[in-house]
Amino acid sequence: MRQEGYTTCPALRTSAGSAMGKQEETRDRVLDLIEGIDVGHAIPSERQLATDFAVSRLTVRAALDELVRDGYLDRRHGSGTYVTEPKIAQPLTLTSFSDDMRRRGMVPGSRTLELTSTLAGARLAHRLGVSPEARLIRVKRLRLADSKPMAMEVLHVPESLVRGLTRADFDNHSFYELLRERYGITIASGTQSIEPT
Repeated sequence: MRQEGYTTCPALRTSAGSAMGKQEETRDRVLDLIEGIDVGHAIPSERQLATDFAVSRLTVRAALDELVRDGYLDRRHGSGTYVTEPKIAQPLTLTSFSDDMRRRGMVPGSRTLELTSTLAGARLAHRLGVSPEARLIRVKRLRLADSKPMAMEVLHVPESLVRGLTRADFDNHSFYELLRERYGITIASGTQSIEPT
């Protein structure tokens, strides 16, 4: 199972780097494109998308790689890139994974796999109430219960709210507790999407 958490916050504005900005814009344009394509159908080729969007194939490939990682697309070797089943979205129950596991009599844990800075882009900006040019911290971590994998979690939070975060901060720590204790932030609302892995 995979969970994606989105933290609601005020709108922010930052300037975008040109290369990253083109990739994020291309990703958002592909997302808009696939909304009109049925699940299981192929999207246009990288070459065609590069021509249509007036960007390099390298930029298109990087944007598609991100969409494949995020579960929107499935790349099939020698066949093409296909639209996947949409994720299930539901209101986020504001109870931390750690608290939930403790209530079940299990020892919670986590292993941080990625911590990167990225532009929000159109979709996350809409969900988070920020500018598409706002920078987000994206954290991907494996959630554990009694040292056994339970879920893959991807978190997005505006970088301006959580300066100085490192991968180590997330290992075996509750994200909610970290926000509250270090930054004085209490989560008011959120959205999660869940898909099988």
